Amino acid sequence: MSLNFPNESRSFDGIRNRVCFWGYDSVIEISFFVGTDVLKKINPEIGAVEAGFLTAFDAARERIQSVADKVYRRDGKRSYAYTLAAEEF
Repeated sequence: MSLNFPNESRSFDGIRNRVCFWGYDSVIEISFFVGTDVLKKINPEIGAVEAGFLTAFDAARERIQSVADKVYRRDGKRSYAYTLAAEEF
């Protein structure tokens, strides 16, 4: 089953250097994390500050959500949290 992403919220976790966002499989919320290294790979022009990472995430949202959906469908155990790796992009 494909995920859907009705909630456009995302947040920056400065301690772990990642952006967090959520997808839904029916009523189950699934957490996803995209590291700043991935965002820099997607958009090398971004600055190394929270606003830059969130802007890069927003600009690549469709691509990131597509990768999240593929990672989720590929995982047979159906975890509730996934970290998207640079090689998946």
